[in-house]
Amino acid sequence: MKFLLDLLLLLPLLIVCCLESFVKLFIPKRRKSVAGEIVLITGAGHGIGRLTAYEFAKLKSKLVLWDINKHGLEETAAKCKGLGAKVYTFVVDCSNREDIYSSAKKTTKAFLPAMMKNNHGHVVTVASAAGHISVPFLLAYCSSKFSAVGFHKALTDELAALQITGVKTTCLCPNFVNTGFIKNPSTSLGPTLEPEEVVNRLMNGILTEQKMIFIPSSIAFLTILERILPERFLAVLKRKINIKFDAVIGYKMKAQ
Repeated sequence: MKFLLDLLLLLPLLIVCCLESFVKLFIPKRRKSVAGEIVLITGAGHGIGRLTAYEFAKLKSKLVLWDINKHGLEETAAKCKGLGAKVYTFVVDCSNREDIYSSAKKTTKAFLPAMMKNNHGHVVTVASAAGHISVPFLLAYCSSKFSAVGFHKALTDELAALQITGVKTTCLCPNFVNTGFIKNPSTSLGPTLEPEEVVNRLMNGILTEQKMIFIPSSIAFLTILERILPERFLAVLKRKINIKFDAVIGYKMKAQ
């Protein structure tokens, strides 16, 4: 009962916060400068990691690029240097803890204390819409992305609890992206995203310090619906969304 009374007392604050958020929709947020900032990008040898490196290079950041593919990493580094950025490359298998520590002796656990001490930094987590809404036959992929989203949320709350306001967090959650990971994906939510579009949204989100970036934005609405709608209706809604793809990740089909 006391909890319900406390919620009622918070009602005026809820109204004020809603009005504030509505007003902010019409006020463009100032983009911060990242010139001279050290930016570590994993998976920089291809895809979204490579394109993100190019964008930070244009903004004159100092780049530390990691990837398991040496050839792809060198190609990314050459382009970034051509754009005027200082670049340092490391061939790293990010699935191998020992490889990470031996290459730079740093993971998020090691980066974070220095960020917290200086009250300065930005942790960007690349997740997926599949980190909020499950997709059949992508069991392992969805599990890993749910974990990434959970990491982002827990880290954000922990920094807030410690009143460390200078370390920012952003989580990227796009729909299917045309990177070749999944063959011929489609959904009624919209066309398959091109990497360039995703990176443009990501960079804007980082520079304006957005907490969660959904691409397309309608995914944010779906995450709300999933929490409030009856299970039977959700089953019908998911059929209407009509997610399809050719590749079945993580499963071997029996011979017919």
